[in-house]
Amino acid sequence: MDKQPIDLAQFAAQFTETGSFSDRVCAFTGHRPQKFPWGFNESDPACVALRDTLAAQIAALVDAGYTDFLSGMALGVDQWAAQTVLALRKKSRGLFGLGKKNAPRLHCFLPCEGQDAKWSQASKELYRSILGQADSVVYVSRRYDDQCMLRRNRALVDHAALVLAVYDGEYRGGTAATVRYAREQGRELIVIGPVTRAVSRESKKEAVQ
Repeated sequence: MDKQPIDLAQFAAQFTETGSFSDRVCAFTGHRPQKFPWGFNESDPACVALRDTLAAQIAALVDAGYTDFLSGMALGVDQWAAQTVLALRKKSRGLFGLGKKNAPRLHCFLPCEGQDAKWSQASKELYRSILGQADSVVYVSRRYDDQCMLRRNRALVDHAALVLAVYDGEYRGGTAATVRYAREQGRELIVIGPVTRAVSRESKKEAVQ
């Protein structure tokens, strides 16, 4: 990994210095490939269409002024979203009159070291390529434990103003828990149905006490 990892406190400090923390930050959450009808077959037309819908929503957020995007870097939606941000960043930096500051930034929030340990070689290579291009790599924990994924998911919500989710509405699972937490914290929420590709939006609300 070329990027020097930092911890959550360092990440938050960077935003405090710039005065931009959370207001224009979007976090991603969504299912892993096993949850989709097409599984790992990303050439399936339904998968291609979902990725296009996700990319369109991210592009609209960039156009609306969102500057920083947080990915938990799980297989599936997290990495699709991260790849989209990198593509938009490259496009923005190449446009006349737009410099580095104007391009969207990608921050990868990792649950622990070795997140990719049990993945295929191709998945590991993609993961490490994304991390190498990210604007920051943030470890929520260094060592794996049975709560590190939950802490990572909550950290994503805690450091964002808006959460963009690809979510099928089921009650169980990490994406479901993250969506519930976002609602509890009063975050603005955009939800894309993975099969229908319908997009719904929930306005920012007061946090549930």
